[in-house]
Amino acid sequence: MQAKDPKGKIRIIAGKPGLDGHDRGIKVVTRALRDAGMEVIYLGMRLSVDQIASAAVDEDADVVAINFAAADHLQLGPDLMQALRSRGCRDDLMVVAGGIIPDEDIPALKAAGMSEIFLPGTPIEKIITYIEKNAPRRSVGI
Repeated sequence: MQAKDPKGKIRIIAGKPGLDGHDRGIKVVTRALRDAGMEVIYLGMRLSVDQIASAAVDEDADVVAINFAAADHLQLGPDLMQALRSRGCRDDLMVVAGGIIPDEDIPALKAAGMSEIFLPGTPIEKIITYIEKNAPRRSVGI
């Protein structure tokens, strides 16, 4: 387990679960989050939910950010939430998702435990503000 960031930065694990290879959107978002002062660890694409969950635990993430663009969100989203729970992730871990997700599927993802869903066209500033306001805060110096 990593030591807490002495600056109290929000630590984000980001990646693309599943077989989709379209990663431009998540790269734009992760770069913006980093530029906003957050610590972002981009894991890449074509990841299993187990790989993302393990990284979240290993890195003591505050936030897990994932991106969907291949219509696999209703399977992989809940699977990720289960993988996080089975690894004993922090109770206050925030999970956000973005990408090509029909409006009617958002309630199911939130019911699975995801905090927020960002659709194409969401202003980057809205994503940054949401995470800054809602992510768990680290205790400085711990």
